[in-house]
Amino acid sequence: MLYHIWPSPLSLAGATIALLCRAPLVRRDHTLEACGGLLPRLLPRIGLGMRPVAITLGHVILAVDQATLDAWRTHERVHVAQAERWGPLFPIAYAMASAVAKAKGRDPYRENVFEREAFSAAEPALSVAKGQSAGRVNGER
Repeated sequence: MLYHIWPSPLSLAGATIALLCRAPLVRRDHTLEACGGLLPRLLPRIGLGMRPVAITLGHVILAVDQATLDAWRTHERVHVAQAERWGPLFPIAYAMASAVAKAKGRDPYRENVFEREAFSAAEPALSVAKGQSAGRVNGER
């Protein structure tokens, strides 16, 4: 139960974004997923130089469309587990991990320890999705 309460501020933000974007929330296991609506317009604008096609906030996964959600589900579920561990501190820890990578002259997205964990866990699923234009971020997704 605590693993739902600890990241609940992030989950609330994710659910609010989905509702404001008119993207229906669907329960899948222990997460809520949303795609479509205004998310294809919003998500690429919030990536700080990256063009995300999916993002996780607590127990809520947001994606631009269903195909992207299906392709990135395993990756995004790793972020759900990370949010369960870090709770509302997750965005801060994520930003700091990106800053450390950038300070070392590395890619702040791909070399972020949280992304490395997610890519490692999701490698088989993402190799199938690789090359799908809907699933690209900075030419890689």
